Parts: sequence; structure tokens; C-alpha cells
Amino acid sequence: MLNKVILIGRLTRDPELKSLPSGVSVATFTLAVDRRFTNQQGEREADFIPIVVWRALAETVGKYLTKGRLVAVSGRLQVRSYDTPEGQRRYVTEVVADEVQFLERSNNPEREQQGGYPPYQESRGSAGGFTPLEGEDDELPF
Repeated sequence: MLNKVILIGRLTRDPELKSLPSGVSVATFTLAVDRRFTNQQGEREADFIPIVVWRALAETVGKYLTKGRLVAVSGRLQVRSYDTPEGQRRYVTEVVADEVQFLERSNNPEREQQGGYPPYQESRGSAGGFTPLEGEDDELPF
């Protein structure tokens, strides 16, 4: 069986970074992904997809990403449910990301002076570390 989601879009707000009582970091943000077609008024619509990121990748996302940044996200689709205090069952659909790739440099000069952002993606190791993308250097070809 396969559950794989790949998205490219822009953050609709700054990520919200939290630390659970267990010490595990989690970041959430919403990604706006344009649809391939336009509506009857000729306008392009977008889907707003909730993203959840865990551990070291969550800390990196919380530190370097801001509203409007273009990113590629890959992970799995998750549907979970919970009961409200009123006894109603609610369902939440979200993407649990294992990779977040920053597709453009920050427009924040202050953040750039602090070292910009790392051209890294999450490795598959259990520590949730990062490995450099091959061929990455400080100069981008665009």
C-alpha cells in the first residue's frame, strides 16, 4: 500500500512551533496550493492544506520559514478523529511531512544576515537529522 503526498505551495501564515510535555517539537502551518484550472470568473483558486512536522524538522521549519515562502512538502495523508465536549465526532485531514524543501531564499534581510536558511532535507535516520542536498552551495542558478 502507498500513502504519499507531494505538494508545492506557499505558507499562509508563519509556522506555529510547540514543544510537547515529552519534549518532542511539533510545527503546524497551512500550505496554499494553486489549482491547475480557473473558475468561471477566470480566477485561479487554491486549496489550503494543513501540514504537521515533527522533531528536528519542526524546529527548522519554525526557525526559518515565514508566511509567503514557497516550499515543497512530501509526506503522508493522515485522517484522525476526536470527540468534542458536546459529544460530536470531528475529523481532521492533514499532511504529516517527512521532507520540507525551501524553494526560494528568504525576503527577510535580517534572517539572511543570521545565516539564511539551510539547503537541507530531512534524512531517513531515526534521529531526524539533516543531510545536505548534493551540489548545494551558496550560489543559486536563478
